[in-house]
Amino acid sequence: MSPNREPFRSPLLWVAIAAAVLFVLWQGFPSLTRQIGGATATPRVVTPRGDLAADERATIELFNQSKASVVYITTRERVMDPWTRNIFSIPKGTGSGFIWDDQGHVVTNYHVVADSSDARVRLSDGRDYKATLVGASRPHDLAVLRIGVAFDRPPAVLVGTSHDLHVGQKVFAIGNPFGLDWTLTTGIVSALDRSLPSDQGTIIEHLIQTDAAINPGNSGGPLLDSASRLIGINTAIFSPSGAFAGIGFAVPVDTVNRVIPELVSGGKYIRPALGIEVDEELNRQVTEKLGVEGVLVLRVTPGSAAEAAGLRGARIDEDGITPGDIIVALGGKPVDSVAKLLALLDDHRVGEAVPVEVLREGGKTELTVTLQAGS
Repeated sequence: MSPNREPFRSPLLWVAIAAAVLFVLWQGFPSLTRQIGGATATPRVVTPRGDLAADERATIELFNQSKASVVYITTRERVMDPWTRNIFSIPKGTGSGFIWDDQGHVVTNYHVVADSSDARVRLSDGRDYKATLVGASRPHDLAVLRIGVAFDRPPAVLVGTSHDLHVGQKVFAIGNPFGLDWTLTTGIVSALDRSLPSDQGTIIEHLIQTDAAINPGNSGGPLLDSASRLIGINTAIFSPSGAFAGIGFAVPVDTVNRVIPELVSGGKYIRPALGIEVDEELNRQVTEKLGVEGVLVLRVTPGSAAEAAGLRGARIDEDGITPGDIIVALGGKPVDSVAKLLALLDDHRVGEAVPVEVLREGGKTELTVTLQAGS
């Protein structure tokens, strides 16, 4: 007797059977679905939207009017390969800016372009230009670039004021957060006259605080009011994580409109000065010992505005320091540090006569100093 054998089955036969089963199921599935679930194959009826709300239309108009004035900035830096000594250029970062005038000047933050070997500016219509640095003011975190646009120049941003802003006023920020170009965020003025220390050891005064979303890449972009006017330049955020946390800061346009024309015309900002020498560490030691707040006048520069006004410097000998004048107020505002004094001076212009209150021989004396150009 021959051994038992399984009947032979061709693989092609099994494939044909499986295909037939799937075809039957596919043909019967739609009717089965309709019988079980009652699903429909037609789209839902669209509910008419109606007119946009007035504030929505205003926001859309603001963005459309202002977008062309905002630019996207990319920077590069040169690095050296330590093995080959070859120097090459690599991407450094991105930021925002805006058109200042019809001569191709672009305003941004200083920290957007700091330590870069070159920068490029992209317009909202896609055109891309190599930019040159015209001037910068580190203490204000402001810089001016220039691009050569031969035709169809983008419009300059409208300029407003910041001294008359109110907490609760609507604001709009346009920029390029995380490289997401031409992004609009909205919010309100959360607070006014904020102060922040800069990387250069000075204090940036009169900052606008806002809850409009500001993230890395927004730096240098415009903060606008509801009339599409520039009221500030988005410059910093407060965030433990490094991302937006509801607290952003903008350099006020009144500062911008004072500093930028000087950068455009001369490449640098000449700060008002008294004509005195001060020292932060020595000032701290002396004022703490005396139990006062102010700035010790270490030395009065010969021929300076301070000398003409009668300010007195300290006397330094082998016995130590004998204080002369200690500045406690400038322009009617209290002075408690060297950084604060420099910030208050920046509220004035060269040639302006400013009252200066000093502690002298146990009493207070007020002098008037006609500010000179700083170095």
